[in-house]
Amino acid sequence: MADIYKNRPIDVKMDGLEEEGSRFEEAKKELETWKSKAEKADDVKARLILEKLEEEEAKMKAQQEMFACVEKQEECQKEFTQSMNAVQDEILKLGKRRQDLLDKLRRCQDELEAKRAESTKLKQKFKIYAQIPDTEVKFRAQNKEEREDDSQPIRGVFAISQRPTVLLQEGQALITFEEEKVASQILKIAKCSVSCDSISLDVKPKRITMDPAVKFEVHLDVSRKELKVFNIPPSMPEERMKDRLEMNFSRPSRGGGEVESVEYDKNTGTGQITFLHPGVAESLALRGRYRVDLDSEVNVQVGPIYKYQLRKFQTFCGSPERTILLDDIKDVKDEEDLQDHLEIHFQKPSNYGGEIECIKYISRGKALQAFFLCEDSVDD
Repeated sequence: MADIYKNRPIDVKMDGLEEEGSRFEEAKKELETWKSKAEKADDVKARLILEKLEEEEAKMKAQQEMFACVEKQEECQKEFTQSMNAVQDEILKLGKRRQDLLDKLRRCQDELEAKRAESTKLKQKFKIYAQIPDTEVKFRAQNKEEREDDSQPIRGVFAISQRPTVLLQEGQALITFEEEKVASQILKIAKCSVSCDSISLDVKPKRITMDPAVKFEVHLDVSRKELKVFNIPPSMPEERMKDRLEMNFSRPSRGGGEVESVEYDKNTGTGQITFLHPGVAESLALRGRYRVDLDSEVNVQVGPIYKYQLRKFQTFCGSPERTILLDDIKDVKDEEDLQDHLEIHFQKPSNYGGEIECIKYISRGKALQAFFLCEDSVDD
């Protein structure tokens, strides 16, 4: 029994050691577990740090790209603003230029209208509206050389001259002195006091401005071989119509002759016949009409072909040296008496007058066109 109790503590120690060893092993295993977890945690931490660094690097790179984009956007915005300002300036310049061109166009149109009005006025002024009076014409015989060449056209030269004129209106008078110096002296006086019995009249001497006059020649050539045909009905094609015209105008029985060429214009209904020999066209042109066979017999108009030229065109405009105009004359006497008083007054040297070649006074309610036969004389 004593041995049994004696050995008991040893067993207890052994059990305790075993338990501690077991705990130590468990602790060791647990330590290994925590070491493994710590290592894994360190790996995760390292990976996270690496990812963080990468994310920060990516973030920095993204920020740099964003800053670059912002700068580029600002530059683009600046360039756009500059371009927009330049375009607006260009639009303003173009608008101003357009307005200037419109103003210039308007001025040019006004000038054109003024020029047209002036041209129309000048055309009306230089137009000659006059009936040509019956004039005796002397024909001369052709010389030998002219007779040999009958194919030459009939030539004529007409010289036309317009005498200078001035419109003498009511209460005015024209006086032509024999000397230029007398007219010059009278024109220096602002008013002339003319005595008419017991009445004194104030008249104003003025220089005359005559309407422009013209002088020119018209050279006329009338063909002996060519004939103009009018009012041709468009009843057949052009080539066929030429053949028909040639056939009709070639008939001597109708006054025609051998045809050299034919021209025909369907749009205007006109034609031109050229004969081989002179004289045929002249005789047919005097008729004025000619019968032709087309689809049916029709009468067409015929006439001469002539060419004319305007040559030696001259214009004259000025003031006569010896003729003056008296204006603002009151009708205090009849026309003849007042004209006599005016003539008496302006003949006296004491009134700066002189010898009068011609005088004409027009009373109220009348008007007269005065024609100047030459530079200083007047024909009423």
